[in-house]
Amino acid sequence: MIPTTRPRRAGRLGAAAAVRASLAALAASLAACALLGCASKEARVGLFLYNQADPYIEVFARQIRDESNSAFLAVQFDAGNSQLIQNEQIEAMIAKRPALMMINPVDRLASHALIRRLKAEDIPIIFFNREPLAEDMAIWDRCYYVGARAEQSGQMQAELAMSLFGNDPSGLNEYDRSGDGVIQVIILKGEQGHQDAELRTRELLRSFEARGFSIEILAIEVANWKRDEAYEKMGALLRSHQDRLELVASNNDAMALGAIMRMRQQGFFKDDDQSGKVDRFDDSWRPVVGIDGLVEAEESIREGYLYGTVKNDSLSMAKAMVELARRAIGGPDSGELHYRLQDEKYIWIDYQPFIR
Repeated sequence: MIPTTRPRRAGRLGAAAAVRASLAALAASLAACALLGCASKEARVGLFLYNQADPYIEVFARQIRDESNSAFLAVQFDAGNSQLIQNEQIEAMIAKRPALMMINPVDRLASHALIRRLKAEDIPIIFFNREPLAEDMAIWDRCYYVGARAEQSGQMQAELAMSLFGNDPSGLNEYDRSGDGVIQVIILKGEQGHQDAELRTRELLRSFEARGFSIEILAIEVANWKRDEAYEKMGALLRSHQDRLELVASNNDAMALGAIMRMRQQGFFKDDDQSGKVDRFDDSWRPVVGIDGLVEAEESIREGYLYGTVKNDSLSMAKAMVELARRAIGGPDSGELHYRLQDEKYIWIDYQPFIR
C-alpha cells in the first residue's frame, strides 16, 4: 500500500465512495473496450487528476484522452483534491496491471511514496502539471515529468504588465493613474506553499525589480486557483484599495476572471455603448493579467476585459505525454519522440504570452 503523506479530507462522498465510483468508471471503460474492440489500444494507462473541477486540468485531461485515442486506453480518475483518495485510486489501478500511469499529484510531496510503490510493481510513471522533487524523480529511471517552468510564467506575466505601462520605469504612461511613478498591484495567489504559486509570484516581483520598476503591493491574497473564491476576496480588496488599484496579477486565469466579475460589479470596465466590449483607454479600465490560456480567458481578452494571459500549452504537453508513453511502454522503436527529453526524465514546454 502507498503510505499516506499529509492526507486531506475526502469530501462529501468520502474516500471509500470516491474509489468505488472510480472503479465503476474503470469497469465501464473496460467493458466498452471489450464491446467495441480495442486491438489498437491493448495497453491500459491510468490517468490520475488532482481535481477535475479545475478548468485547466479538465481541458488538459480531455486533450490527453484525445491524443491517446489510437495509442492506448486512458482510464481517468478524479481525486477531488484528496491525496488519500488518489492513493487508493492508484492502488486499485495497480491491481489491473496497467502499462503506465500518468499522475497529476494532489500533493507533490506524496510523489516519493508513489514512485517507490510503482517502482516495486515495475509500472512506469509520467507526472504532469505538478512537479515532484528532483531527489524523488531520481529514485527510478522509469519516472518522467512533462510540464512548464513556473518561473517563466511569472517572468512573462511581468513583461506583459511592463509593456502596457510603457516599458520605461522612469516614465510610466497613462496607466499609472496616480502619476506617482509606482504601479499599485494586487496579487491573487493560487495556493499558499504550492510550488507554481510561489514561483509565479516570486518571479513576477523579481522581474519588476530587475527592470527597475517601482511597485507597491496593495495585497497578496490566496484564492486557491478558484474563480468563485477570487470573486469573493476581490470584494474585500476593492473596499480597501479600489481608489488606488492599477494592476491585478493573478496566478491563473480562473482567479483573474473571478476578479474581473467582481470589479465589473464595482464600477470598473464600463461598457458605455453596450457593445459587449470595453475600451482599455476608458478611465474605468484596469489591467488584469492571468496565466493558463483558458478559452474563456482568450474570449475575455478579445472583449477587452482581461488584458493578457500567459498560455500554459496543455495541448503540446498532451502530445508530448502520449509520445513519451508510447516509448515507455513499447521501447525506443515504438515511435519518434519530437520533444527534447532532458536528463532522460524531463520534457519542458514553453509558455506563450497572449494579448489582443
